[in-house]
Amino acid sequence: MATGRTHRPATRGRGIPEATVARLPLYLRALTALSERSVPTVSSEELAAAAGVNSAKLRKDFSYLGSYGTRGVGYDVEYLVYQISRELGLTQDWPVVIVGIGNLGAALANYGGFASRGFRVAALIDADPAMAGKPVAGIPVRHTDELEKIIEDNGVSIGVIATPAGAAQQVCDRLVAAGVTSILNFAPTVLTVPDGVDVRKVDLSIELQILAFHEQRKAGEETAAGDGAVPAKRASADGQGPDGDVPAVMPA
Repeated sequence: MATGRTHRPATRGRGIPEATVARLPLYLRALTALSERSVPTVSSEELAAAAGVNSAKLRKDFSYLGSYGTRGVGYDVEYLVYQISRELGLTQDWPVVIVGIGNLGAALANYGGFASRGFRVAALIDADPAMAGKPVAGIPVRHTDELEKIIEDNGVSIGVIATPAGAAQQVCDRLVAAGVTSILNFAPTVLTVPDGVDVRKVDLSIELQILAFHEQRKAGEETAAGDGAVPAKRASADGQGPDGDVPAVMPA
């Protein structure tokens, strides 16, 4: 099986928009659920509803993959699972290192979804000498002094940062210097990386704040409706505004 260093996903070379790339995992999750139920085909409307997008957007996204479905039949579920998995680079092995094995890092290490989605946790790394050698999710934790060697030995190109904010940039710099070109950042800080390095940030507090905004807005709409005012249009399920293209809310 190929490693992450050998191959890269072809989405950029094929001109697939980033917004489409971001929706491919949603389609794959919905398709995988259908596959597990032995559903052979699915219509664009059914799949769009399961993925939380509109059917026109789904058909446009699939056109970038060269999939147009069959009129009156729909899309072949198994073929789409393979096609999207291949496009996302999930038909090969991606070794991943997780740096920072506190509560969050340990939870990530115990997450069972990595292996089934093409990711192998190659190493768990922490700066605390007392953690070295302790097993987490069956994997012994290794000290950050070994980070560069671990990356080289395992051909790692994806790193996960779950450290406190103050340590995240230094860890990021070391990962990049060692050859990591994609980083998933759980630390509550913005990382600075050179061109050619991709960073995806996961910040639960920001997501909760956005939900709080929507809750406040809904409460305001209900109050306005009670006073006889006409409530404003809300965003659709896939985050689109009333015209279907521009998000109704753009968080800073």
